[in-house]
Amino acid sequence: MKYIALLTNTAEDRERWETMSAEEAAAARAAEMPRWVALFEEIGPHTLDGKELDEPATAKTVRVRDGETLVTDGPFAETKEQVGGFFLLECEDLDQAIAIAAKIPVAERASVELRPVIEH
Repeated sequence: MKYIALLTNTAEDRERWETMSAEEAAAARAAEMPRWVALFEEIGPHTLDGKELDEPATAKTVRVRDGETLVTDGPFAETKEQVGGFFLLECEDLDQAIAIAAKIPVAERASVELRPVIEH
């Protein structure tokens, strides 16, 4: 089965990253990368795709109402967690998807939402 793992960041994490200098951000990323590299090595056979997303401030929310296209800056959801990336996983079952999601570092600070992919 295919699952999408939506990786979130907390508002506090976003604010912390936004206030870091370039040097502080580079050091924090370098400290975090060994965990991600280990994860990628372990889940590689199950990962079909994955990407980090740009800042929430770059998002646009598009709606069409009565034939009019409405575009709003930023994410619209009233939430303290915002999607920061995703993995498309190929797993034997939900239990395996949960086991992989639990190893994703952001699960310790925010959350990883798993959804089955519907294939037609």
